Amino acid sequence: MEQLAKIKLVITDIDGVLTDGSLYYDENGEALKYFNVKDGLGIKMLLACGIQVAVLSGGDTPILRRRIKSLGIPLFQLGKMSKRQACLDLMQQAGVCAEETAFLGDDTLDLPAFEVCGVAVAVGDAFDYIKAQADLVLTRAGGHSAFRELSDMILNAQGKEKVYATADGFLEVVDRMAQ
Repeated sequence: MEQLAKIKLVITDIDGVLTDGSLYYDENGEALKYFNVKDGLGIKMLLACGIQVAVLSGGDTPILRRRIKSLGIPLFQLGKMSKRQACLDLMQQAGVCAEETAFLGDDTLDLPAFEVCGVAVAVGDAFDYIKAQADLVLTRAGGHSAFRELSDMILNAQGKEKVYATADGFLEVVDRMAQ
């Protein structure tokens, strides 16, 4: 998809995209979330290549904040049910336009974001009515390296595939990855 060559910002949902959508509760509230390490590496590779990553979620928990911090993601908006305006705010913060922005989502809450971002991307296990409104549908399910699938596609479209496909390419950027 040639539109991916222009992407300078990837905004991603969390639940159902960076996680498999499962919520684990104990008597104190949310206790666990499942994140895929391959998605984390995809995020770090994009950041190391100068492509900004932002997180946008309707939820806001200590677990989400901890994962965002551990990945070194500087742009995020949590507890935002109005994803249209939140995307516009994140684009402004990143200094990019809609055509330079991809949004990765999985459910109805993400449809307003699809409308304002240049490339709307759905995870492979999104409902058909979400996929129908996406510009690109991934093969991988949320929480199962869907973000990594997209990050590899963006890097490939921008001629940077050696970053993920070769040892030497990876070693060129590894020092720029947030630890």
